[in-house]
Amino acid sequence: MTETINIEQLWQILKKNLLMILSLAAVFAIGSALITYFLITPKYQASTQILVNQKEQQGQIQVQEVQTNLQLINTYNEIIKTPAILDKVIDNLKLEGESADLASKVNVTNQQQSQVINVTVTDVEQAEAVKIVNEISKVFQDEIENIMNVDNVSILTKAEKSENPTPVSPKPLVNIAIAFILGALLGLAIAFLREFLDKSVKNEEDVAQHIGLPVLGSIPAFKQK
Repeated sequence: MTETINIEQLWQILKKNLLMILSLAAVFAIGSALITYFLITPKYQASTQILVNQKEQQGQIQVQEVQTNLQLINTYNEIIKTPAILDKVIDNLKLEGESADLASKVNVTNQQQSQVINVTVTDVEQAEAVKIVNEISKVFQDEIENIMNVDNVSILTKAEKSENPTPVSPKPLVNIAIAFILGALLGLAIAFLREFLDKSVKNEEDVAQHIGLPVLGSIPAFKQK
């Protein structure tokens, strides 16, 4: 026979197991806080903006040139993360590792129909991220003319070091909140699983539910003298 459970029974299960549910949620939250603050290394980001734009000729920029620049954006986005650029950055800054290692720290994006490329570097030290992203922009500006035979790149904004940088990861409050919810959900799962697996008869309703017949009466327990 299929067992059913109503709202009142749900509430009773929650009340009976509330301490266990909250305890699990608290343990998960505290564990997440400890891991976030003491085991995960904070990471910082620094960004620059590169403008792709032909130099003005006779005071005007042709619409066709703008369209050409827009078509080149995706190509430029790929070139920025290639060894042709990153190897020079590594040499100039005396960085450890290879271009593939540096490329994993670099993110290149741009808005649709925008001639501005955003270059972002993520590192465990904000000062290092600033230094690397500025050098990438500089090397790209210097090398793109040799690679593409065009001179249409200029650095729009440089990254600057902040006195009190805020890490982009980890996010303590988000991690703790997620851990608390996961702990509570685990507690709920354990509570309901324990309730459904418990086949013991505790009252008249349990008898009726198990045998599928109405209870005609009950005999009270008597203590022997």
